[in-house]
Amino acid sequence: MSIEIWLNPACSKCRAAVAELDAAGADYTVRRYLDDPPTAAELGAVVARLGLEPWDVARPKEAREAGIDLPREPAARETWLEALAAYPRAIQRPILTASDGTTVVGRDADALGRVIARG
Repeated sequence: MSIEIWLNPACSKCRAAVAELDAAGADYTVRRYLDDPPTAAELGAVVARLGLEPWDVARPKEAREAGIDLPREPAARETWLEALAAYPRAIQRPILTASDGTTVVGRDADALGRVIARG
């Protein structure tokens, strides 16, 4: 069992998530998504596993800075995915995926606990 964590090492929430993974003795791999951005297809798969839409995982300030001003509607889904893949700084973080496919935005203890339990 393993967990993949997409993180930005400068982010305090990401560092806290790594500390939780370490404390739990979890087996995980790190993807520095700013250095190794997800493709639109990868991001689409993650968003689907989260049960969200692409705009739900966009960081509002960073999306505005990137000029991502798109309608929040299904017809714009692919354009959102492409925009977020092109400007990964606008993606919420950290995102963790357990080997069973359980995926969370790990910004709180409950979300982290769900993915660690499935790891």
